[in-house]
Amino acid sequence: MEYRKIGNTDLELSVITFGSWAVGGWMWGSSDRMKAVHAIRAAFDEGVTSIDTAPVYGQGTSESIVGQALEIIPRDQVQILTKYGMRWDLAKGEFAFKSKDNSGKPIDIYKYADKESIIKECEDSLRRLKTDYIDLYQIHWPDKTTPQSETFEAVERLIEQGKVRYAGVCNYDVSLMEEAGKYINLVSDQIPFSMVNRKTDETTIPWCMKHNKSVLAYSPMERGLLTGKITPGYKFAEGDHRANNSFFTENCIRQTNAFLDKLRPLAREKNVALSQLVLRWTIDHPGITVALVGARDSVQAIENAHAVDVKLTQEDIAFINKELPDISH
Repeated sequence: MEYRKIGNTDLELSVITFGSWAVGGWMWGSSDRMKAVHAIRAAFDEGVTSIDTAPVYGQGTSESIVGQALEIIPRDQVQILTKYGMRWDLAKGEFAFKSKDNSGKPIDIYKYADKESIIKECEDSLRRLKTDYIDLYQIHWPDKTTPQSETFEAVERLIEQGKVRYAGVCNYDVSLMEEAGKYINLVSDQIPFSMVNRKTDETTIPWCMKHNKSVLAYSPMERGLLTGKITPGYKFAEGDHRANNSFFTENCIRQTNAFLDKLRPLAREKNVALSQLVLRWTIDHPGITVALVGARDSVQAIENAHAVDVKLTQEDIAFINKELPDISH
């Protein structure tokens, strides 16, 4: 495994970080709890020491699964990344979208990050995670209804209390990062980035590189699209958000698979899975610090971890970059 420092801190994360959205079940169809726990343990055994989660993933389910995994993994050998600012149990702030919980009950999701809400969310997360501190605490989405000064004053208090080590953000653009930086030392921005979704490479990633802010790339496999296993007409399980995601239209799937067909000979030449080639390219991309990768079971977790074993030459990277598609979706 490889490890990289976050910003100008002493916090090091594994370049393959375990993303635990899917294991929470919410918006991904059903999930097997014990398989998820074993997947986290298997990833750890392969050197994956950082785990990213959030309260809204399964309305506490994902965090509690991570907490269960921490019962068999030494806490001082892992880095826990979680989030705040997405409430399903409080109708305040900016309405985000309608959804369903894991039981199928309709719920409304709000972006809300005022001081009291953050303090409560942190305590709830610590309880579910069965720990007394969070390594990286990130606002999940910008909240237009709460001043950033209030949001980050609360996070700063949590840092002073030792409940949080470092502050990060998710889905922030350059202007939001610049404003937030007036109130707190932000060390990272968690943003979407993949071979077929490179919009953040236009301004946000270059800004983060210039200002020594780490980039945590989420959905590097574009929710499974870049595995090459999704074909036109694919039927998703009930409750799987990908059924209505614009990247999973038949046209987009065909375009992506045509691109992946060009990469398959390179993967075969290196004797690696296509997904491992994709992940290695991602963590080698300028400005990307770590890639957050989900796994539902131990087999997937181990395969993801071994993406670091792939070696890409400058010629390989140039070939891949030349073939990168502009996906219509």
